[in-house]
Amino acid sequence: MVEDEGSVRVDSWIWSVRLAKTRSAAAAACKAGHVRVNGERAKPAQALKPGDEVRVRVEGWERVVVVTKLIRKRVGADVAAQCLVDNSPPRPAREFVAAPGARDRGAGRPTKRDRREMDGLRGR
Repeated sequence: MVEDEGSVRVDSWIWSVRLAKTRSAAAAACKAGHVRVNGERAKPAQALKPGDEVRVRVEGWERVVVVTKLIRKRVGADVAAQCLVDNSPPRPAREFVAAPGARDRGAGRPTKRDRREMDGLRGR
């Protein structure tokens, strides 16, 4: 279902072009501030038009796409690829992604100080 006129909700479009696994995940990303349309933070019901730039933060990686066609329903991957232009930077190599902090086996429960240090490493 490819549309040429009108507008489509941001969360619906993100789900339709397979940038999010579910529509509720797309709406949650919008509410959390992980979606920007033309540089502005987007609400789930914001309308999209062809030519809009959409930035979606997925798993610590930012996808930058330009809307070429509006679509309301989820379609096959080949059709979804025709509805956007992907300008995303390349994904960082796995070696450069920080590994989650691990404690030594048998070290016991972390203290408050340990938890604060782990949160600091995770960027919280």
